[in-house]
Amino acid sequence: MRQIFLLILLFIVGQWLVKAVRRHDAQTARRTGAQGAGARSANGAAGGGAHPSAAPQLAEPMIRCVECGVHAPKSDSVVVAGQPFCSAAHAQRHGARPSGRDAR
Repeated sequence: MRQIFLLILLFIVGQWLVKAVRRHDAQTARRTGAQGAGARSANGAAGGGAHPSAAPQLAEPMIRCVECGVHAPKSDSVVVAGQPFCSAAHAQRHGARPSGRDAR
């Protein structure tokens, strides 16, 4: 019975310590954030936190190259005749190759 009581007590003390450390980190971040750029964030709450310009960006869409099958970012891709390619060299190589109908 004493062991169970001791485990419960250790759990409660551990939770209290974790919350105290998180509270201290939040206060430190709030102090440094308030000095950097204004005392209020975008949602009007006092303190630091994430600034609107520092919001996480979504991942860029990827395309699959028709020539080699490699996935590349859409901004780096080349689209020729509605088909995406990972580079201009692959677009040229694919255009120079005879297609299935032309080869007959």
